[in-house]
Amino acid sequence: MEGKTETHQFKTEVKQLMNIIINSLYSHREIFLRELISNASDAIDKLRFRAQTESELFGDDTELKIRITADKKKRTLEITDNGIGMTYDEVVENIGTIAKSGTAGFLESLGTTGKQGAVTPELIGQFGVGFYSAFIVADKVTLITRAAGHERATKWESTGDGSYTIEQVNKKTRGTTILLKLKKAEKDEDDFTEEWTIRGIVKKHSDFVAYPIVMDVERTEPVLDAEGKPEKDKTQKVIREETLNSMKAIWTKDKKEVTEEEHSEFYRHISHDWNPPLTHLHLKLEGTTEYNALLYIPSKTPFDLFTHEAKHGIQLYSKRVFIMENCKELMPQYLAFIKGVVDAPDLNLNVSREILQQDALVRNIKKNLVKKILDLLAGMEQEKYETFYAEFGHIFKAGISQDFDNKDKIAALLRYKTTRSDGKYSSLTDYISRMKPDQKDIYYITGDSLTTLLNSPHLEQLKEKDIEVLLMTDPIDEWVIRDLQEFEKKTFKSAEKGDLELDKVDDKKKEQYTVLFDFIKTSLDEKVKEVKPSTHLKDSVACLSGDAYDMSAYMEKILKASGQDVPKTKRVLELNMDHPLIAKIKALYEKDKDAPALKDYTDLLLDMAVISEGGKLDNPSRFGKVIGDLMAGAIKS
Repeated sequence: MEGKTETHQFKTEVKQLMNIIINSLYSHREIFLRELISNASDAIDKLRFRAQTESELFGDDTELKIRITADKKKRTLEITDNGIGMTYDEVVENIGTIAKSGTAGFLESLGTTGKQGAVTPELIGQFGVGFYSAFIVADKVTLITRAAGHERATKWESTGDGSYTIEQVNKKTRGTTILLKLKKAEKDEDDFTEEWTIRGIVKKHSDFVAYPIVMDVERTEPVLDAEGKPEKDKTQKVIREETLNSMKAIWTKDKKEVTEEEHSEFYRHISHDWNPPLTHLHLKLEGTTEYNALLYIPSKTPFDLFTHEAKHGIQLYSKRVFIMENCKELMPQYLAFIKGVVDAPDLNLNVSREILQQDALVRNIKKNLVKKILDLLAGMEQEKYETFYAEFGHIFKAGISQDFDNKDKIAALLRYKTTRSDGKYSSLTDYISRMKPDQKDIYYITGDSLTTLLNSPHLEQLKEKDIEVLLMTDPIDEWVIRDLQEFEKKTFKSAEKGDLELDKVDDKKKEQYTVLFDFIKTSLDEKVKEVKPSTHLKDSVACLSGDAYDMSAYMEKILKASGQDVPKTKRVLELNMDHPLIAKIKALYEKDKDAPALKDYTDLLLDMAVISEGGKLDNPSRFGKVIGDLMAGAIKS
């Protein structure tokens, strides 16, 4: 491996990725510098984190910075950091063959949106493929990196033509240098060797980076005499190292001094999300517990939220010193989409995750942050909150099961469409305010389709009584109901399970149908556990229900879809005694208990009940044949 240059071909996904990026971001060319600076900042963060327990990694190079070097004559731009660096194997894994789930997801997102060739900056950042944005402006990219604690460095080089070379080389210091051989600039603002262009990009996108971004600049200065006074008409050219970014820890500033533009830029820096945040929470707590926090609620669901690479968005600092990213100990899972920074001055800089989990200060900060976020959500105006809920409601609902202390606050923030909300969201509090005077329960029904639920036969009696029903279409709703059970002293009651108790069953009529129902039960004994008069139906013939504590049909479907072995549950076949079909089947049964058609009619009743709730038939071809025969017999020529 040492001294030998190897040539490799990019994987197919990477070739496709690079082609899309290079040809699609002309109007956002400057983002390449933002991405490379961000990667450099991350590398220094990682070094500082490891150095807390391995101080020898710093060596003599303790002044952490990111350096930009431009050469107008050679048309090159160099970005150098003295961060953690990479080993040969890490370069191969992270740069040469970056076709991981992030890249696959990036390409999939383009395909599903139907916008092939229309890449936006938010996709670049969120999928972690920012390194390749260098090829937007460069004909050739050379990366030389030496991992902290290692003697040898690795050189990676590519012209973006589908292949790259990699070899081991010498490098005096740790860290990474990326050298770009720039394409010809078509206009002044595209000349990334110009000082004012570089300054503008850094100010716009990277002003809040925690480490100095420096550049050597040429200045004309007066010549000083022996007394230090400027000599008349004498000047000289000097090179000065200047810092391009403010490095302001925005979270330490008075919140009244921070502009919305500054918030947007800082949010982009920490989240790699080009979309502006929906809102933010800026806290400075003093007293027995001291900390600063600046938290953001995204306006869009992060693309990687449900992948293995997904991270909690909280970065932990102590006295502006970076401690760790992805700090799960500060934010519960149901708020994992929150991005931001927490700076706790009383934390030990050598704190470990194990210590964090047991640290009373951290637990107190987490408790306060969750309370403040829930208050922030509760105080949002309706339209903004519904924007949040449409993006994050399915994640946020999990708080009912995960956060017992805040269960009531979370429940008040739940929103559902209902049989009377005309497609709009309704809170549980609003639902209760519309309840009938004698209504004791909050009625709900679960399923995977709003249309199916709205037309469910289980709702017929409830609609007849003008009783509103919550329509729950998220899988997580099954667990929400299981763990919530009641709200404002009103119990949740399923519209598809148990006796609705809206009207008393006509006992005299029920007695007339007992023999028929027993016959149907015997005929369907392997499939249903009971056949009884319906308390749900008004117009339909049949439906399937469960006992009050049975698993719902939707829950069974969810568990089966996830690969779980679900015990077979028999359900109750409810029949509408007022429907003329049931009366005719009763008459046929009383006339001839052995009539062959009775078996077909019995099976059809069950099939209709299954279909009406959006279920799948065990034998759809038999159902089709029987229906066809019945239609043929009914249509008179």
